[in-house]
Amino acid sequence: MRTDWLPVSAALLLTGALALCLGSVLLPDGGDAAQSLRVVQDQGAQWMAAAVVFFLSSICLTLGLPAILSLLQRRGWTLGMVSAVVLEVGFIGTAGYAMLLAFFHTLVVTGTIRTKGIDEISGDLGLLLFLYAWIVGFYLGELLLALALLRAGTVARWIPIAFLLHVVSLPVGALLPGWASKATVLLLVLGFAGVAVQAGSQQARVRVR
Repeated sequence: MRTDWLPVSAALLLTGALALCLGSVLLPDGGDAAQSLRVVQDQGAQWMAAAVVFFLSSICLTLGLPAILSLLQRRGWTLGMVSAVVLEVGFIGTAGYAMLLAFFHTLVVTGTIRTKGIDEISGDLGLLLFLYAWIVGFYLGELLLALALLRAGTVARWIPIAFLLHVVSLPVGALLPGWASKATVLLLVLGFAGVAVQAGSQQARVRVR
């Protein structure tokens, strides 16, 4: 891994995290099938903007993985590699989710799908397996990364703690209002921002030496 790419990787990691946060904010809230259909019809541009941002986020986060691994060169390396693989499943899933949003928008705009059709699609086993694999991959990878960073001791403790709090927010989010549930993504942004800054500063120290 060429160390002169680390600042770029760190910047892309932070950009991807911010894009993920922006996509979560842009995505309109939808409840049942009728509400989701109405949201896409009334806020189609915002829906598509969220899809594009999610897709860009997945690319940037993937390219930011070298910055994460640069902090796990010794202790925590094995666990860090496992977390990177699992996280990549989550990142790829984010791109797939963006494609689903765009495809759903197309179906609604062209009148191909109706309220009953949405109920049938949302209950499809294959789609549910994909969505659960994406969510589990993202949060499990985040949990493993937090543990790897704690073991490595190369970052301030608040960084893995931010990741752990974001993981905990998954089961708690169902009890929170919509805006509060969306706000928990800021914990993820905070963690990745800390990793990006630490990776960049570490590279700067190497160059000084």
